[in-house]
This record gives sequence, C-alpha cells and structure tokens, in this order.
Amino acid sequence: MKIKDWFENWGITGLKISAGFMQMEWQPRPEEEQAAWELYIELITRVATQPLGKDQGDEAAALSSIFSLFKVTRELLKQKGRKAEVFSKIAVVILNQKIRPFTAKWHKRVSDNMLEKPEEKASFRHELEQIQDVLRGYAAMLAKVAGVEDFQKLEQGPLQEL
Repeated sequence: MKIKDWFENWGITGLKISAGFMQMEWQPRPEEEQAAWELYIELITRVATQPLGKDQGDEAAALSSIFSLFKVTRELLKQKGRKAEVFSKIAVVILNQKIRPFTAKWHKRVSDNMLEKPEEKASFRHELEQIQDVLRGYAAMLAKVAGVEDFQKLEQGPLQEL
C-alpha cells in the first residue's frame, strides 16, 4: 500500500509531505510493527483518544497528556527509528504537523491562566475533540501497521455491561 493510502484510509489529511514519499509503497517491517504497537498502546490509553465529558477532567492535564506523546515518540524513535524508518517518518510528521500546533497554541494559554475563562475552556475542549479525531485515526493506522485488532472498536456500538 502507498504511504498516501495509509494516511487517507484513517482520515489523516492536510499533511505537507514530499510527493515522492507519499507515492512510496510500504510493507511494515517487524521493527515498525513493534514501534507501532508501542505507540498505539500509548495513544489509546490517554485522553488523546478518549472522550472527555463536559464536566470531567482538567484541561491542563489533558494538554499535558497530549504533550507527553512527544517524549514517548522520541523514545521510540531513539530505540527503533533506524530500523523503522518509514514508521519514524510518519511519527515525526504527525508530531510536527498535527500535535505540535495544538500543544504550542494551548501551552501559552494555560501558562497565562486563560483557561479560567469559560469561553477559552470551551474553545480548548472543541479543539481537543478535533485533535482527538486525528489521533484516533492515527491510532487505528498504528493498529493496522502493528497487525493487531483496533481495540478502539471494542467501545463502539451497543455496549453491554458486565
């Protein structure tokens, strides 16, 4: 499958990437599968992909959780990046073009206590939902790369209480 198709299949659009790279065929290697699995687990167990109810959670903590994806991804890139080159390129693009704009905008506002204002809090939560949509797509793509079922699907559709 071409790299472009990997992104499009999971709704990740609007990226600025070299056309040659986007047209490249890619079959993930074992190192890429492992890196994808590790990042996938980090994503699906954070507010990065989990709903945050209107009266739940803390905006600063949510921002911190999303920001922590930089550290997690950097560690994976250091450990596996040389043997997982395509995974590394995709991870860097997602960090720099999707996650960084969100965290950069909101870090300043949090440090200036702007989230004390109801309209800023509402704006943050709206933008959080938007980045969560992107990150859920990214997580689903990582599940595919890792060769595992997307666990996000377990909580969709009719739920049954155990």
